[in-house]
Amino acid sequence: DPLNGDDIGDNELLVVSFGTSFNDSRTADIGGIEKALQTAYPDWSVRRAFTAQIIINHVQARDDEKIDNMDQALQRAVDNGVKNLVVQPTHLMHGAEYDELTEAVESYKDKFESVTIAEPLLGEVGDSDDAVNDDKKAVAEAITAEAVKTAGYDSLEVAEADGTAFVFMGHGTSHTAKISYSQMQSQMNDLGYDNVFIGTVEGKPEDTACEAVIEKIKEAGYKKVVLRPLMVVAGDHANNDMAGDDEDSWKSQFEASGAFDKIDTQIAGLGEIAAIQDLYVAHTKAAMDGNDAAVSEESEETSGALEDGTYEAEFDTDSGMFHVNEANDGKGILTVKDGKMTIHISLVSKNIVNLYVGKAADAQKDGAELLQPTTDTITYDDGSTEEVYGFDVPVKALDETFDLALVGTKGKWYDHEVSVSDPVKAE
Repeated sequence: DPLNGDDIGDNELLVVSFGTSFNDSRTADIGGIEKALQTAYPDWSVRRAFTAQIIINHVQARDDEKIDNMDQALQRAVDNGVKNLVVQPTHLMHGAEYDELTEAVESYKDKFESVTIAEPLLGEVGDSDDAVNDDKKAVAEAITAEAVKTAGYDSLEVAEADGTAFVFMGHGTSHTAKISYSQMQSQMNDLGYDNVFIGTVEGKPEDTACEAVIEKIKEAGYKKVVLRPLMVVAGDHANNDMAGDDEDSWKSQFEASGAFDKIDTQIAGLGEIAAIQDLYVAHTKAAMDGNDAAVSEESEETSGALEDGTYEAEFDTDSGMFHVNEANDGKGILTVKDGKMTIHISLVSKNIVNLYVGKAADAQKDGAELLQPTTDTITYDDGSTEEVYGFDVPVKALDETFDLALVGTKGKWYDHEVSVSDPVKAE
């Protein structure tokens, strides 16, 4: 059930997720949270929205299942005469996705009697690596208990005595909220979970990179490792980046290190854990009771017809591993000249060395015109800077998905789909 029906009533609880094209995970993880919320608040109508348009398009094309994006879900609420709207993100933290969600809600605020945005899973972001809170403690206890149980141990202490370490792999981010991962490690330490480690796919923060986590576990002397995602949904990252057979997956890197006797993987999202669902229910209750996270009344004007000039525009992809640097809020600089459009995007690192407009198979043919990188300097919210690769990507049309293949430093090409939308004239 895509939860996009009308007849909503006065009160709507809109559950917003990045989304996933993995049907089982969508049902167990996202659906699990939605059902828990509907059970807890039977007088409210639960509806769904995804923020990843690429995933929405993919699911609709493959399964003929239509899932609302944010604008569609908000307009549906308006059209149905909803008076009170509570938005519950399933996001892990106050990162870029949460920021984009609040921006999307802003322009609709005046159309309801009340609008409230609830906390993401880990709650407020503290100002230091060791700043923890009740939400992080509850999550740490819940996910560790579930991992220990799934691994067949009676307790974490028994697992430690057996030489087993547990690694929870998150996504990682360049956003200032990346400190949340360090705080989760601090929370594990505070709980006395000495054999539990936090890592991230993107290695941001740096000490959460795969190689850094491997070194920590080697130094601690554990010989068995259980990998499990620190992600609400067990989708592409869990199945491929964590548990895949490619040489750059976490499982393969742990095996290649030669330091461990056994590597196990648990492919399960946080959303299917009952204690995690209960935490979302509590966050929704706090939002309903307190209205502390109400969005700003300010709204931004978006420009109409395009003319020659420079614009900020959304650059959407079908993968969390290939996206614009989060310091740029998912946006690139779109240049329109003589009817032709090109968008400049700054990526998260120098790991992607070429792009190709089209399929990966064609990119490897003789004469293929590969897009060459530029070196961009990114400035983050905390004032730090980083050199990353950027690319000038030709755009044939706005709001239309097109193929954009990429190759990394290891020489392997991957197919992706992207789209460019919502241009706003640069001042």
